[in-house]
Amino acid sequence: MLKIRKLYKSYTFGSTIVPVLRGIDLDVQTGDLLAIMGTSGSGKSTLMNIIGLLDKPTRGQYWLEHKEIIRYNDDELAAIRNQKIGFVFQSFYLLPRFSAVENVGYPLIYRGISQKEIHSRSMIMLEKMGIADRAKHRPNELSGGQQQRVAIARALVGKPSLILADEPTGALDTHVSKEIIDLFLDLNQQEGITIVLITHDPKVAKQCKHHITMEDGVFSCY
Repeated sequence: MLKIRKLYKSYTFGSTIVPVLRGIDLDVQTGDLLAIMGTSGSGKSTLMNIIGLLDKPTRGQYWLEHKEIIRYNDDELAAIRNQKIGFVFQSFYLLPRFSAVENVGYPLIYRGISQKEIHSRSMIMLEKMGIADRAKHRPNELSGGQQQRVAIARALVGKPSLILADEPTGALDTHVSKEIIDLFLDLNQQEGITIVLITHDPKVAKQCKHHITMEDGVFSCY
């Protein structure tokens, strides 16, 4: 699914160079469920952004489905991201003026799909998430758990090869967090969807097939 070798990332602030990733090697197989743990500043979100093609490494190699990512320009990377990767974030990032079904279908707009097909596929995803009855509601009319289910439906609607979830339970209470993690487990186990999940919670990490701890830009524990 994806392979990373000797991946480095640094940021420059004036004359100061701040290293964030310090030579990461990583393999994720198709159908895997991997949790990456680490404290704030460990580099895990930077790694997630590079895996998700939202940022570029300073140096190193990255292959996604046998494509050597460094070879592609920004427009090509945007197309790969839209086709291959679904994102779920702690803050949901739903469009406030759009209904739930419109939020789910938003990524499909850039694929030239008809509005009828977008609506149909979006409703199927909301049904899968168990919230089809909230399809016409805007984000401020939904609970935190319902908003996260909309976000997961949005991530899945384009049938991506890979789901990236960055602290998907961080803004939710314990009960709702368990529901969301159970949903990820089910998507992985029943449908074989490959998921990489960022978390600071050891209880969440231990439910995944594999988990890695990051510290100071390197993997400190497998």
